[in-house]
Amino acid sequence: MLTLSKHVVRALKLALGGMALAVALFLASAWLGSAIPRNPDWREPDQGVAIMVETNGVHTAIVMPLVTPHKDWRGDFPASDLANPHRPYTHVSVSWGEREVFLDTPTWADLSPATALRAAIGGDGLLHVAHYVRPAPSETARVLRLRRTEYFRLVRAIEAQIPPASGRRRYPGYDDWDVFYDAPGRYTWRNTCNQWTADTLAAAGIRVGRWTPFAGGVMKWIPVASPR
Repeated sequence: MLTLSKHVVRALKLALGGMALAVALFLASAWLGSAIPRNPDWREPDQGVAIMVETNGVHTAIVMPLVTPHKDWRGDFPASDLANPHRPYTHVSVSWGEREVFLDTPTWADLSPATALRAAIGGDGLLHVAHYVRPAPSETARVLRLRRTEYFRLVRAIEAQIPPASGRRRYPGYDDWDVFYDAPGRYTWRNTCNQWTADTLAAAGIRVGRWTPFAGGVMKWIPVASPR
């Protein structure tokens, strides 16, 4: 019995050691991957379409003007889909993530280990769309200016993630100014919500990290908003 207990303890130590090593390798890879730039020669112009990249510390999203000469998002994300469609909305925030995490965790305190594990293994994608009224730049909502051609590419990259309105389902958001929609793609530990943000920005030609599973790996490439 004593010998069996020693074997069990040794196996547990090996398992825990392996898990710790896997976590360490993942964190190191995330740091390294987020430090390798895509579009390394890109520089922000002095003039252009102003967007924001926002974060809550865990999740990132792209905030765009609701209407510009280049794109009117009201057709894709109508205010009538919101619980409160009557505010004078000026901007739309778009992000992507795992369906169960989005729908079952109104706050991060509601995120269960089982849901997190399912998401890491693989889960269906979902778009989160929030509508804002004149959002202010801040440490967590950083302004980027894009050239017209870059904004066109950003728009196209996001449009590719939007199923036709006639064939998509929508789900209530966390508040009366946001909503969820069906979206393509599979969420995994390699393809996270923050990787979606980075991939979408990179598709527009913006300098951003190559692999950014964490919010910090995205935000490190976006300068803190400064008055102009």
